[in-house]
Amino acid sequence: MKEFSISNKGSARIFKSGFLERLTRTHFLLPVLLFYTASAITIFAGIRYSGLPWWELLYMFPVGWLVFTLVEYAIHRFLFHFEATTEKQKQLKRSIHGVHHEFPKDKDRLVMPPLISILLAVVFFLLFKWIVLEAVWYVYAGFLFGYSTYLIIHYAIHRFRPPRNFLSYLWKHHSLHHYYSDEAAFSVSFPLWDWVFGTMPERSYGTKRGHSS
Repeated sequence: MKEFSISNKGSARIFKSGFLERLTRTHFLLPVLLFYTASAITIFAGIRYSGLPWWELLYMFPVGWLVFTLVEYAIHRFLFHFEATTEKQKQLKRSIHGVHHEFPKDKDRLVMPPLISILLAVVFFLLFKWIVLEAVWYVYAGFLFGYSTYLIIHYAIHRFRPPRNFLSYLWKHHSLHHYYSDEAAFSVSFPLWDWVFGTMPERSYGTKRGHSS
């Protein structure tokens, strides 16, 4: 995904099938509300059924949120931007993430389709349950909350002008990923991971690449 044109208008078709094509398009509020609600239900279930004292939520919830930001970074860097060497791999890469880079302001493709995100949520719940046992409720609630918060941040960055406060850094960081180098700045909601893993972007790339409005 090193050579492609970028357009801030329009969209692209991924599948010939109209049904499959519709599944790739999602209003961002659907998963946001779904996973915020799931987070709240998970907290209630933890307090009601796990036997854990409620105050442990105060540190387990942030831990789950932090874990999500690391997972977000890892998926974006190693799955969405894997090194494609064959035509089939390049097509797969374009389908799962490349189209977003070609049309970064396509509002219907700024969040993962709910079917996929729900399946991944189940997998992560089972993984967390295996690792942290009964603490899964509070940790997983933070993880889900982190995901919905990430969706809001990502959508806002692509759809709105940066705010005139410290949050504008998130806009700048993600814009560098899209318009200067897609091999850096992989983290959206917690850019510190780019510093930790050495993928912070340079701030003086020079000429923008293939940017059309």
